[in-house]
Amino acid sequence: MAYAQEHIKPYSAEGEKSQQVEEMFDNIAPTYDFLNHLLSLGIDRHWRRAALDTLKVHRPQRMLDVATGTGDFAILAARRLSPQSLLGVDLSEGMMAVARDKVAKAGLDGVISFQKEDCLNLSLPTDSFDAITVAYGIRNFQHLEQGLSEMLRVLRPGGHLVIIELTAPRRFPMKQLFWLYSHVAMPLIGRIVSRDARAYTYLPHTMEVFPQGEQMQQILQKVGFSDVQFKRFTFGLSTLYTACKPTVS
Repeated sequence: MAYAQEHIKPYSAEGEKSQQVEEMFDNIAPTYDFLNHLLSLGIDRHWRRAALDTLKVHRPQRMLDVATGTGDFAILAARRLSPQSLLGVDLSEGMMAVARDKVAKAGLDGVISFQKEDCLNLSLPTDSFDAITVAYGIRNFQHLEQGLSEMLRVLRPGGHLVIIELTAPRRFPMKQLFWLYSHVAMPLIGRIVSRDARAYTYLPHTMEVFPQGEQMQQILQKVGFSDVQFKRFTFGLSTLYTACKPTVS
């Protein structure tokens, strides 16, 4: 099944979305962290911590961070959960170059590693990770269900999936305030700082149409995840999804 955000592309209606997303993140990599925290007013740090704290009781030792970007979530996961190893994967070498530098400076290069991967076709063994995380990247997938199915494949039976994603509020007055912010302020600030006129128009558009809440819960169940739950943060600006891979009977 196709979903609306799969057809939204950063630069052109022609060509593959995945290639354009890779180009976009390569372009904005140097300013991505600064803009990410600026545009969320720093609230994203609370959302990230809350997402990772759902994994504390499970004590995952081998972790995979999908759409790892500049490595913020991977670094936070390593510090908060103390896994033996954490692999971050992404399409954008530009983003991971920033991530590798940050990991080295944090002294975590013995725990965290990165490699370029197509999240829709992971070159990773089946049943090999205790936990998989995705922070603010899943709405960029060219095929949502295919990406989720790949994560299900490489997650070990009984392993846990955590997704945190930006979402558009649906109730007055936050819905109207967010529309103004995302259609006026966000593209303007993004264009000035990143010098990419399209990236910060593309990003809020994908937020508005991405499946959220009960719909995303049903999609996760459809591809085979169990115990799927979700929680909204800050008037619906961000949504946390947790799920498990069923154990083999």
